[in-house]
Amino acid sequence: MPDRFPSLCDLLFTHANLATMAAGKYHIKKDAALAVSGKTIAWIGAMANLPEEAASLAKTVIDCEGKWLLPGFVDCHTHMVWGGSRSNEFEMRLKGASYGEIAAQGGGIASTVSATRAASAEALLAIGLKRAHHFLTQGITCFEVKSGYGLDMDSELKMLSVVREMDRTCPQDIHATFLGAHALPPEYKGRQGAYTDLVVEEMLPAVKAQGVASAVDVFCEKIAFSREETRRIFKTATDMGFGLKLHAEQLSDCDGAALAADFKALSCDHLEYLSPTGAKAMAENGVIPVLLPGAFHYLKEIKIPPMELFRSLDMPMALATDLNPGTSPVFNMTLVLNLACILFGMTCEEAIAGATLHGARALGINGTKGSLEPGKDADITLWDMEAPSDLCYLSGLLSPELVVTGGKIEYKN
Repeated sequence: MPDRFPSLCDLLFTHANLATMAAGKYHIKKDAALAVSGKTIAWIGAMANLPEEAASLAKTVIDCEGKWLLPGFVDCHTHMVWGGSRSNEFEMRLKGASYGEIAAQGGGIASTVSATRAASAEALLAIGLKRAHHFLTQGITCFEVKSGYGLDMDSELKMLSVVREMDRTCPQDIHATFLGAHALPPEYKGRQGAYTDLVVEEMLPAVKAQGVASAVDVFCEKIAFSREETRRIFKTATDMGFGLKLHAEQLSDCDGAALAADFKALSCDHLEYLSPTGAKAMAENGVIPVLLPGAFHYLKEIKIPPMELFRSLDMPMALATDLNPGTSPVFNMTLVLNLACILFGMTCEEAIAGATLHGARALGINGTKGSLEPGKDADITLWDMEAPSDLCYLSGLLSPELVVTGGKIEYKN
C-alpha cells in the first residue's frame, strides 16, 4: 500500500469503516479514509494518517460519518437479457403443474426462446438497461450476461450485441458469455447432434468474428448437453481463445466438473451434485465454484452443494443471482447473501466474499475488481449499517446510499 497521498485526488471518503474484502476476508479498517484518482483506488489509510492537505487536494470529499465502504458486488452469473414473462408459470407450479406439463403447453424455456426471438434488439436493449439500472441501485457494479435464449444464429448474435451495447451504455462493467448450448431449440427436436454441429461449426466462429463475447458456457446435464458434446464445444472454444464456464452437477452428477477442470475453465456453476473427485479436480486446476441459491430456492431443491468439501479443499466460493425468468428471477444480491447463509450454511464473511472478490475470480478479473485495494478499480458502495453482516442478516432492508463505478459517483440513494 503506498504511503504517499496522491497529488491528484478526484474523490476522498473520510471517517469510513471499511470492509476491504482483500484476500476474501473482511479486513476491517475502522475510522479510515479512501482516495480515488481517476478510475482507481489510490490510497487507503487510517484517518490519523491522512495528510492535513488531503481535503484541499481532493475535488470531492464525502464524510461517511462512520458508515461502511465495501467493494461493489460482482455478479458472475446472470441471464439478464430475455423477452417475455413467465410469471404465469410460477403460478402454475404453485398449483401443482410439473415442469413437463408446463413445457407441453409451450411453456418453460421454449416460451422465453420464442419471445426473445420475436423481440427486436431495441426492445431487448431497453429491457436490459432497465434491469442493469436496478442492479446499480443494489450495489452491483460489475456483472456477466449470458446469451442462450435465442438458440439460432441470428437471435444469439442479437442477444450478444445487446449485451455489448449495454456495456457501452451502462456505468457498470458488463461481461458477455455465449451460451448457445443452453437447451435444444424446438426445431432441432430429435437432432441434438445437428444442433451441436451448428454451435461448433457456425455459431462459435460468428461470435468470435464479431467480438461479442469473451467466454463460452454450456449446460452439461442429462436434460441438456452431454459430456461428450460439452467437450467438443469446449475444445473449439479453447482453440478460438474464449474463456470457459460451465453449468454442471445441478440435477445429477454428469462429471461435468472434471471436464471443466480438464479445460481449466474459469468457473463451474450450480454444483449441488458435485462429487469429491470433481471437486478435487476443480481445486487442482483453479476452477471457481459458483453457487446459485436463488435457483435452489425457486426449484425447491433439497441437496445443497458440498460446502464442507469446498472448505476442506480451500476453494474460494463465488455467489451469483443467476437472474433468469424461469428458475431464479432474483434481482437483489443481498437476498442471495441471505439465502446462501440460511440454505447453504455460508458464513456472512464467506457470502460477502463470494459476491465480491470471488465473483471477480469467477470472471478472471480479480486483479482489478472485487476488493478495496490501492491500484484496483474504484468500484465502491457506501452502506448505513452496524456491521457488514447486516448485508446478510437484514433481508430486504438495506440498499447502498451511494455507488461508485470506475471512480465516478453513478448512483445516490
